[in-house]
Amino acid sequence: MAIYALGDLEPRIDPTAYVHPLAVVIGNVELGPEASVWPYAVLRGDDGLIRIGARSNVQDGAVLHCTPSHPTIVGDGVTIGHQAHLEGCTVLDGSLIGVGSVVMHDARIGPNALVGANATVTGGTVVPPQAMALGTPARIREDAVDPDHNERNAEVYAQRGHHYRAELRRID
Repeated sequence: MAIYALGDLEPRIDPTAYVHPLAVVIGNVELGPEASVWPYAVLRGDDGLIRIGARSNVQDGAVLHCTPSHPTIVGDGVTIGHQAHLEGCTVLDGSLIGVGSVVMHDARIGPNALVGANATVTGGTVVPPQAMALGTPARIREDAVDPDHNERNAEVYAQRGHHYRAELRRID
């Protein structure tokens, strides 16, 4: 797997976390217990902190970055969908960031919220708990998310990380 220090900045990866061999983790990145990072995802903590909470998953092709003044903080039990882009934002526990979506500087995604596929959450936007953010730029629909749905998805990926750590093997 491609895990890199950048000068004195070294990723801190919980021993129960799973990083796929084709993912890239660079610099000031923290991965919590049972977090998972999937093929072609890039977490580049060169300018600031990227923190991924327990049982959160960063799916295939997602890009997470930060700035010196805008860390990227992902809470526990969060799903970050395929090819999503998060930069300098906060995503609180139990949320789901949809496939191909973008969440920018100073945006705050509340607990158990959902950012729809291909949505763009512009800088400074606050998505309330259990709300949906849909479209480009995202429009907010409050009280639209069943929090159990996002938790089930996070649990599936936590278990998938255990399975891959134990069973994945290259055969070429």
